[in-house]
Amino acid sequence: MKWQLIAIIRRMADTSHPRVALILCDVLGDEFTALTRSRPHVVHVETLAQGLHNTPALLRSTLQEAITRIEALPLGIEAIVLGYGLCSRGTEGVTTRRAKLVLPRAHDCITLLLGSKERYRDYVRAHPGCYWYSPGWNRCHTPPGPERYDKLKAEYTAKFGPEDAEFLMENEQAWFTQYTLATYVDVGLTDAQRVHEDIQYTQACASWLKWTFDRQQGSPELLIALLDGRWSPAAFLVLAPGQSAALTADERVITAVGLPTGGSVAP
Repeated sequence: MKWQLIAIIRRMADTSHPRVALILCDVLGDEFTALTRSRPHVVHVETLAQGLHNTPALLRSTLQEAITRIEALPLGIEAIVLGYGLCSRGTEGVTTRRAKLVLPRAHDCITLLLGSKERYRDYVRAHPGCYWYSPGWNRCHTPPGPERYDKLKAEYTAKFGPEDAEFLMENEQAWFTQYTLATYVDVGLTDAQRVHEDIQYTQACASWLKWTFDRQQGSPELLIALLDGRWSPAAFLVLAPGQSAALTADERVITAVGLPTGGSVAP
């Protein structure tokens, strides 16, 4: 597996890349940290807190503030790339004034971990009751399982008392019934011991929830392509200044809206 990962990275390496700034969600922090170490053309990186997608308007405004801040830097940035998917539509509407803006064609970060929107689509279709675990998800928040249950119950009890806490926990557990599978995915860039511990943790969560456990080996190819300027139209949306992304009802996932600054509408 390790030699395959090295081969992928070498195959996609090039000596000429656009100067890019990266804005990423912390849930992908491990993966992007490993990849940016050897990429001097990534001249600026900003990591935003996980969970902003829970309030799409907050994610949108936080991204826009970061973009505005980055474009003011004297770094000769040619493109700002987002380590995000559509993320509850929180990346819709953000725009640049000078640099290109590049977004993966992805509903959420799991596509970035699996390596393509097609693989994500096929897996979810075959496993409609899947809940995803990953190095970043396990690190950044407490996923479904006994730890989450105990933590929430203690919080609810402290705030509302034992009886209301029991009622709230019943509602909390009810939404888990739509899931049947705990799937762990990593791209091979996280410390092996930590991945081992993550897998054990996910297996314990699955057992407690009476779900089935599955592991999917991810791929860094989409992350590498995003950083290295290999923005194929099938996998990425490249926006000109003044344009923004909007959800589509087809397999493109997102499309460009608005007029480019000083130009014509992008295809």
